[in-house]
Amino acid sequence: LPDNMFLEQNRKCLIGCCDCLAHTCRRKKELKARTVWLGCPEKCEEKYPRNAIKNQKYNIFTFVPGVLYQQFKFFLNLYFLVVACSQFVPSLKIGYLYTYWAPLGFVLAVTMVREAVDEVRRYQRDKEMNSQLYSKLTNQRIPADMIFLRTTEKNGACFIRTDQLDGETDWKLKVAVSCTQRLPALGDLFSISAYVYAQKPQLDIHSFEGNFTREDTDPQIHESLSIENTLWASTVVASGTVIGVVIYTGKETRSVLNTSYAKNKVGLLDLELNRLTKALFLAQVVLSIVMVALQGFVGPWFRNLFRFVVLFSYIIPISLRVNLDMGKSAYGWMIMKDENIPGTVVRTSTIPEELGRLVYLLTDKTGTLTQNEMIFKRLHLGTVSYGTDTMDEIQSHIVQSYAQSQAAAPKVRKSVSSRIHEAVKAIALCHNVTPVYESRAGVNGETESAEADQDFSDDNRTYQASSPDEVALVRWTESVGLTLVNRDLTSLQLKTPSGQILTFYILQIFPFTSESKRMGIIVREESTGDITFYMKGADVAMASIVQYNDWLEEECGNMAREGLRTLVVAKKSLSEEQYQDFENRYNQAKLSIHDRALKVAAVVESLEREMELLCLTGVEDQLQADVRPTLELLRNAGIKIWMLTGDKLETATCIAKSSHLVSRNQDIHVFRPVSNRGEAHLELNAFRRKHDCALVISGDSLEVCLRYYEHEFVELACQCPAVVCCRCSPTQKAQIVRLLQQHTANRTCAIGDGGNDVSMIQAADCGIGIEGKEGKQASLAADFSITQFKHIGRLLMVHGRNSYKRSAALGQFVMHRGMIISTMQAVFSSIFYFASVPLYQGFLMVGYATIYTMFPVFSLVLDQDVKPEMALLYPELYKDLTKGRSLSFKTFLIWVLVSVYQGGILMYGALVLFESEFVHVVAISFTALILTELLMVALTIRTWHWLMVVAEFFSLGCYVASLAFLNEYFDLSFITTRAFLWKVCAITLVSCLPLYIIKYLKRKFSPPSYSKLSS
Repeated sequence: LPDNMFLEQNRKCLIGCCDCLAHTCRRKKELKARTVWLGCPEKCEEKYPRNAIKNQKYNIFTFVPGVLYQQFKFFLNLYFLVVACSQFVPSLKIGYLYTYWAPLGFVLAVTMVREAVDEVRRYQRDKEMNSQLYSKLTNQRIPADMIFLRTTEKNGACFIRTDQLDGETDWKLKVAVSCTQRLPALGDLFSISAYVYAQKPQLDIHSFEGNFTREDTDPQIHESLSIENTLWASTVVASGTVIGVVIYTGKETRSVLNTSYAKNKVGLLDLELNRLTKALFLAQVVLSIVMVALQGFVGPWFRNLFRFVVLFSYIIPISLRVNLDMGKSAYGWMIMKDENIPGTVVRTSTIPEELGRLVYLLTDKTGTLTQNEMIFKRLHLGTVSYGTDTMDEIQSHIVQSYAQSQAAAPKVRKSVSSRIHEAVKAIALCHNVTPVYESRAGVNGETESAEADQDFSDDNRTYQASSPDEVALVRWTESVGLTLVNRDLTSLQLKTPSGQILTFYILQIFPFTSESKRMGIIVREESTGDITFYMKGADVAMASIVQYNDWLEEECGNMAREGLRTLVVAKKSLSEEQYQDFENRYNQAKLSIHDRALKVAAVVESLEREMELLCLTGVEDQLQADVRPTLELLRNAGIKIWMLTGDKLETATCIAKSSHLVSRNQDIHVFRPVSNRGEAHLELNAFRRKHDCALVISGDSLEVCLRYYEHEFVELACQCPAVVCCRCSPTQKAQIVRLLQQHTANRTCAIGDGGNDVSMIQAADCGIGIEGKEGKQASLAADFSITQFKHIGRLLMVHGRNSYKRSAALGQFVMHRGMIISTMQAVFSSIFYFASVPLYQGFLMVGYATIYTMFPVFSLVLDQDVKPEMALLYPELYKDLTKGRSLSFKTFLIWVLVSVYQGGILMYGALVLFESEFVHVVAISFTALILTELLMVALTIRTWHWLMVVAEFFSLGCYVASLAFLNEYFDLSFITTRAFLWKVCAITLVSCLPLYIIKYLKRKFSPPSYSKLSS
């Protein structure tokens, strides 16, 4: 007992040491807060990471060990290595060394070359990204996380595009640090003594806390820094030129922290074949033990046991790995050559079969399902509605109303014309859009608004805004005659159809927030002095603010069903006294220290009462080509679709409806925002009571649910026909993929087009990238790259099906080829006193696995059970594939029985028919074996291809031709006799005819589903 305790303590100590060592090797450098001095890098004590991207899996030292580990962690390859090494021991040597080492060396060489090519490509991509030089940032991707110090824009703010970070293509407004923006000259940045304090790097791309301090003034200047003062790496400066101070570099930047590392993906089919080879190995060991037992364990029985194991090693053929790898390369080539899906690239050639086994498809929204191009479609005034075909009427009303306004008309009940005029004016004023004019040649190459010469010409005007919806609305008002020509912090200018410029002073602006779901603006018209409060927002927020009406709710529902994004527009006229009273209360609320946000909201809400409803607008985010039929095809194929987007809840819900991700007759359950365990519990209970309805949930609520009720939430969500997750960070997208993999054990596919989708694509079993407007980052990180979303239908239904079915048939046939010869060896050994002597030696074994049967067997990669048109017409056929019936223990067992039957018939037949000499057994049985294999390939094929016929006859020809050179194995005088021919034909007939009869009867009385369709 004391000895045992001592051993146990030693074991624990050893495990503890190993764990500690592993932890030390893996330990990441701790992330810290930092202080960065402007223009004084020598004041920095800490060392920070290089600002470089690294996507490579290996380096020069880890490449060979890494690739070898990835290969030999598979049981199949490890087994071949042990068998090949055993041939160096003289007492265990069975045949020639080259029969074992040549195939293994070939497999390893092919794998290493393929990995090396992939690594070199990754290295070149990284080098290209890392060698870019920057000085001033203008319309380039920002290379590191920075604090925004200064801009050429007069208002001290600029727009940036964040598509590669959060998937949103609307522009974000960023504000320069006011202390540095106010400096008279650019060079003064280096003459002041100032520093930035930044919190430690973290994952959250929507928050930041820091301080800016200037020391050389009295008193010192302190400014708090928030997310609006930051410029994260991978975003693009869309307006002006910016100067910033770098705070995070390399792997500490937000974009890299949110990117997961690529994993080595292994297909489900490979895992299944690995399980089957383990079962075969077990059978091989049992068979060897039986042979030694029947010998009576005499002499050096242990050595004999190992010789039998090597003798039966053909049960697990090494050509299985070679054939499957070559098959995968062939499928990849077929996918890239398919004219129906041009531009498709296969970047990971090891998993084409995964395309045929998918149950969950996780898709991005912006740029994947939609084109992210907003088009104004509908204006509804309550009594009258205008669509795209009647916009010219609105234009004539606007021209008419501005012509009349010169001669003031008496006030009567509002005509349609004046109501249209009011609505269009409200849309043209209530927004956050800035018109930008391209600078004339020779102006320092910097963009600036051409206010000096009042050059408001239409041809060089573009609009900037944080939302593409707003740009669509302002573009529409321009098209009907009321054009936004200028905007600064204090005023707006509109141009009427007659060319007259109207000026409005901005008194207050209330920006859009996801909580309020509305934005407002108070303007004073210069010509009349009238003060008007305009507001627009989502119908849920505006319904209680506008005066009572009987049409708003119904029309919003109608537009939403058409997939339009709706906004309700309203106004309220204010007297000078009303406004002054409001302004005093508003400024007072803004200065309060406690509950500032609540007090400000309360003051604004005092204005938001009984507002006059002007109109309802409908804007369409155009879907990608054929998104609706593609999603319907995938749904019919039994694939559950989840949409994961960084966009707002309303937008995501709207696209889910318009793209038919959620079918027309399905309810949608919007998961209410939850922040703690209790709320999550109640909301999950409410959701549990709903049946067959789509789920819409935000990223924050999802996180709370997963923290407390992970299993329950995933179980409920998996029962939904569709799930929409909005406001998802890149890391959350990848987390959802991993959750589905863990909880359902089904295969997942992720599809996206932006840098924010890379983590999700790499985490999924099969990642598909679309080359889109958001760059190539996603398509480069993906396993398959396509040019349009609609191509995914053919990729899965046709190529996924073919790849899986072909590999399943090929894998099992190669195993059959090994098992049949091992059965013959077992029969041979048992008849000849259980001697561990090989039946076929040297070239016969090499020829059997290569030139005699390789081409017909490999031609199975051209087989197809269903025509491509049929697979696309009946996507329901795809459901069968996900059940994995083409390669299972049942189908494997059938092949084992076939192999045992045929091997037994061939060997016994040859022994019964041989005449006096042993050499005739080899000749008859080997020739019958080759013919049987060729006939079995013909039996397995479902659709003939001319190359298959060529392969069959070529292999037969090779065998017949080689008989002349095989005189050390065959008696040439015997094989030219008629007796040899009839004996071979008789044995082959007995081994194959019953199987042909069984196949015919099965097709007649129990046909598979696809054959019913094709007939």
